[in-house]
Amino acid sequence: MDRFQEMSVFAAVVDAGSFVGASDALEMSKPAVSRHVAELEARLGVRLLHRTTRRLSLTEEGEVFYARCKELLGELEEAEAEITSRAGKAAGQLKVSAPVSFGLLHLAPLWPAFMARHPDVVLDVTLSDRMVDLVEEGFDLAVRVARLPSSSLVGRKLSSTRAVLCASPKYLKAHGTPQHPSELARHTVIAYSLLSTGDTWSFEGPDGAVSVKVQPRMRSNSGDTCRAAALGHQGIIIQPTFLIGDDLRSGALVELMPQYRAIELGIYALYPTRKHVLPKVRLLVDHLVAALKKKSWLD
Repeated sequence: MDRFQEMSVFAAVVDAGSFVGASDALEMSKPAVSRHVAELEARLGVRLLHRTTRRLSLTEEGEVFYARCKELLGELEEAEAEITSRAGKAAGQLKVSAPVSFGLLHLAPLWPAFMARHPDVVLDVTLSDRMVDLVEEGFDLAVRVARLPSSSLVGRKLSSTRAVLCASPKYLKAHGTPQHPSELARHTVIAYSLLSTGDTWSFEGPDGAVSVKVQPRMRSNSGDTCRAAALGHQGIIIQPTFLIGDDLRSGALVELMPQYRAIELGIYALYPTRKHVLPKVRLLVDHLVAALKKKSWLD
């Protein structure tokens, strides 16, 4: 029996959470999957899985062996991908995490060209504003909009954007236009709930840093929802220019207190630190850099 096949089948069962799920993923019969796992356990002389009628779980030995299997299978995939890359090819699943708004507006149009150029790559793109753990959750690459990238990751800067304080002309006509950040405490604000500073909004002004504690009328973990509320004249928001740039240019939203600048953010392609970057990851990063290098959302 091919040991790598045994390991692949075992890892697939754990990943799928069932023999049936592994059978579907591997396009292999369920009896064959069960047989591979049983023969693996017999060869090792240990039980790797607890089996019940409702669920599977790893034994202590199974947890250790699963971790090593994933590591070895990953290295095998990396070795094969490195060889195929020498012939200008990349292959295999490429799992990507990206923020929702940026992913929809600016990344979604870029996937088709990459897929056409690399037909053997299977893209798995997850949009979430949550800060995913690339290693724990098995992502190959994350696009993040952040002040600074995580020191535990490596990658490349794709572009820049800045957060802008703004509101609709109709809201400002009804409630007045604030002239200093301290006045925001008396205004209706729509807050992005995943902002790293919470309800404390910070700015750099003529006399240095200024912070104000706001009392949101509404919170949302979606920048698009905050934008919609502002366009509906319901309050003041602080959102990145890659999302509201067109609204500012059209006049639908008006920048407030431009002398008090909110944070500038980098847009990064990040991946776990590895001795060798998988070719499919490197090729995708190159693709994103080429597509976004002329874009900037700082104006």
